[in-house]
Order: sequence, then C-alpha cells, then structure tokens
Amino acid sequence: MKLILLSGGSGTRLWPLSNDSRSKQFLRILKNDDLNYESMVQRVWRQINKVGLQNSAFITTSKSQVEMLQSQIEKCPPLIIEPERKDTFPAIALSVSYLLSRTNIQEDEIVVVLPVDMYVEDDFFIHIIKLENMMVRNKANISLLGVTPSSPAEKYGYIIPLVSSTLDELIEVDYFVEKPPAQEAQKLIGKSALWNCGVFAFNLKYLKDIMEDRSIPREYEQLLLEYKDLKKISFDFEVLEKENPLFVVPYNGAWKDLGTWDALVEEMDSKLLGKGKISNCSNVNLINELDIPIVLVGLQNTIVAASPDGILVSDISMTPNLKDTLSSIKTKPMYEERRWGWFRVLDFTINAKNEEVLTKRICIKKGKCLSYQKHLKRTETWNIIGGEGEIVLDNQLILVNEGNVIKINAGQKHSIRANEDLEIIEIQQGELVEEDINRYALTWEEIMKTIL
Repeated sequence: MKLILLSGGSGTRLWPLSNDSRSKQFLRILKNDDLNYESMVQRVWRQINKVGLQNSAFITTSKSQVEMLQSQIEKCPPLIIEPERKDTFPAIALSVSYLLSRTNIQEDEIVVVLPVDMYVEDDFFIHIIKLENMMVRNKANISLLGVTPSSPAEKYGYIIPLVSSTLDELIEVDYFVEKPPAQEAQKLIGKSALWNCGVFAFNLKYLKDIMEDRSIPREYEQLLLEYKDLKKISFDFEVLEKENPLFVVPYNGAWKDLGTWDALVEEMDSKLLGKGKISNCSNVNLINELDIPIVLVGLQNTIVAASPDGILVSDISMTPNLKDTLSSIKTKPMYEERRWGWFRVLDFTINAKNEEVLTKRICIKKGKCLSYQKHLKRTETWNIIGGEGEIVLDNQLILVNEGNVIKINAGQKHSIRANEDLEIIEIQQGELVEEDINRYALTWEEIMKTIL
C-alpha cells in the first residue's frame, strides 16, 4: 500500500493566521501528548509514524508549500510538486505518474489518498490498513472511506449506501448529497448515510487505465511538461461520480474537518494563545501572533485572530463564510515559514530614487542555512540582532554575531548559516522581483565544496 497525502489550500478559511504559503494545516495551535503545540500536518505525520506507515507515504503539494513541509516534518517524505495549482484529479494523476516512474510499485498495489489536514485519532490509520485488506480481498477497483455521522452537520457531504452500514465490509454506494440542510441531513442519517471525509483508495492499474483513456502521460517527467494542459477538475467529478459500482467502508470513530474557525476552536486547548487578556467574556477565543497585546472585554461568542497579515474579529458562528468575505482582499503573505526558519515583513516603501525597499525580520534556526545565491537587481543589508553564524560572501567565509552589519551588493554570491538561532533585520533595496535569484548550492556541505 502507498499513501498519497494531499496538501493544498489557499489559506483563506483560517485567515489571518493562514495565507497562501501557510495554509491551515501548518498552524501550530493543537497540543500533542507532550503538551507542545503542533500543526495538523505534524499531528497526522506523527500518527502515520505511530502505525508504521511512514515509509509508504508521499505528499503531493504546490511549490509554495514545499519549504513549509520541509520545516515542519522531520525526515520529510518524498514530495510530489505540482507545476501549478490544479484540482484534485490532476494532482492525483501526477502522483500516480510519480509512483509508476520513480518507485518499484506493482500495478496491482492499493493507493490510499487522504487530506493532510484531518483531525482524527490513531485508530483511523489502523482502519486505513483494514481498507486495503478489504479491497484486495474483494478485488475492488476503488472505494471510499465514510465516517459515521455524530450529528446532522450541514458542512459535510454525505454518502448514501444501498444497504445499512456494517463496519469492516465494503458496501455499494447509492448516491451522494453535498452539504444538505440539517433537516435533510437528519433524514439521510436515517438511511445510514456517512460523511464523505475525502479519503479513498484505488487499485493502481485502475487509475493508470483511466489516465491512458484520457491521454494523460504515465511518465512523470512528461506529465510535468504537459500539466498546464490538464483540465482543472476534482477527482470526485472526474472519477468517483462516474464509477459503477462504487464502494464505501464505514468508519465509526472520531473525525473532524478543522477547516474553519468555529470547528478549530473546539479542539484548542486554551482560549488564549499569544499576548493578551480576556476579561468578563463568554465563549471567546484570542489567538495573537503579534508582539503587541490585545485585550478583550465583555464579548460573547467571538473569535479574535491577529497576525502580520491582518486582524479578524468575528462572531464564531459566522466564520464559515470568511472565504467569501475575503474575496476582495488581495495581499501578499507577511509571514512565512521556510525550511531554514521564518521571516516576517516589517515594512515596504519606495524611496526617493524610486527604488523598492523591503524590510524583513528573519530567524534562521540553529544548524540551518540559506542557499548560496546571488541577485542582480537588488542589494541586501543584514543587521545581525541576535545569535551567531557564518556568512559566505563571494567564496569568503566570515564569522558574524550580534551587532555586525553586512552589505551584499547586486551580483555578489552569499549565504549564511546559524551556529545558534540567528535573528537578522534584512533590508532589500532595488527592483524586487521573485525571479531575481540564481542558486548555486542548497546545503552547507554543498556550499563548502563550492568555495574550496
């Protein structure tokens, strides 16, 4: 069995903590058994390790999330990177081409697809193993995993089986209903309906044949070149709703989609995260990533979330509509995590010379380094405000610590490694375009070989 974890999302439903590069699955606001805060992706990866499936797992994601995944997951599994964001069918087709081209997978092997941001208990992944066994035993091409509903929730899709649900067996699907009103959902539950949790499994050859039928290359490198031409469509519409017969396996354990603030706060260990105070309030949560305190007095049923990207104040029940509310707000992320640490945008301006000036606060974690790179259209000034490290500047090694200021001119190759956690105020000046970067080495070992 192989696991394909889908890591996507544009970061709007949990704004302002989530953004285009730090989607909801990367927010460290859940406590683990050691009482340390972890993200949804860290929780899921920990659970996968616990049941011994880590060597079977791959993550399919977008370019913008690669460094975040590498930062948050120790011993990160292989990443399958979309050249551009499409929907779930192209992403899964790309994953299949990767398995066929880059691994020794057999064509009769079972592949399980699941979102990386589920909130489940450990036994959910034991059930995934059972799902594989049931599919092999019944020679099924494709099967869904359906969750037994705990309430007539309106925010989930429903799978209606042909017969009453019985655990640990494949049941044929009759039809689907997408996010019905509570009254209709209650009637569906009476028909043994299951929540659609976005988890399904298929026989690899089955999906390879579908790709061939649609003239989608099975070779990974070729599909990367043709990826832009694929139709943007969900796996549900392109495959599941056309499959007959389609099967589902019921799961009777806990499962939640923590994709909106109203769902997430139910699982948070504390009403207050970050600087601030809550006084004389009822059912109020404050999550503050800013360095200034926020004080809430006399509020009810309210969520307040603050980050460098913005501030949200909302009735908790209204947060599922947040995505629509934000449709007219277009900003670049002001905070990002990278494989080497994080950065926060402090200021952006245009100077008297009509040059762009961007100021960042950067933290490079101990033992991590930036890539060895150069820019042609901008200068950078690094003011070391904490920690110590080593800079490579045009093949010369320079030791730096708190109080040092280093200027990097356009065209100079440079990198820096933290010998202990290193904080820098970086000022970029010139024409600031993302494409203005040439990389020569990624790891410190590669950099040292380059300059020797």
